[in-house]
Amino acid sequence: MSNPYGASAQTYRIQSVMTASAAQRVAMLYDRAITWLQEAKAAIARGDVKARHDANNHAGEIIVHLQATLDLDKGGEIAANLSRLYRFMLNRMIQIDLRNDANAADEVIGLLRPLSEAWHALDAQIVAEAGASGRASGQQGYGQNATGGAYSRVSATA
Repeated sequence: MSNPYGASAQTYRIQSVMTASAAQRVAMLYDRAITWLQEAKAAIARGDVKARHDANNHAGEIIVHLQATLDLDKGGEIAANLSRLYRFMLNRMIQIDLRNDANAADEVIGLLRPLSEAWHALDAQIVAEAGASGRASGQQGYGQNATGGAYSRVSATA
């Protein structure tokens, strides 16, 4: 039996991504990677090797995407540090599959959470500033390059 809400939920999720600011999209990617890693941990607990591998793989795809979209020229030291952090995360995620290591998943989640929180805070700041500047000038909306140049292009898939 199919879920009658499945198509609507998928449409809503696509619409949420399409209308999100750049900062929101980055935060969404971090949030989704965390969710996948939590699913990998749950699969470890129930002994489901395939589900663990699939969830870990999805999280890894997100981290690889985030790393691939870093703009090292514009992002400077911050982008370089993020790149190193992503490589570290990916190495720890290998341990999730090789050793069925829930602690490695916790470690990566612990690294992703503050990044997600920072991007959510950045988005809130952008919204507040856009609202204040819109009231002052009679316009509304986001400024260009809301990410400060760390990312060249961002999408939220998976």
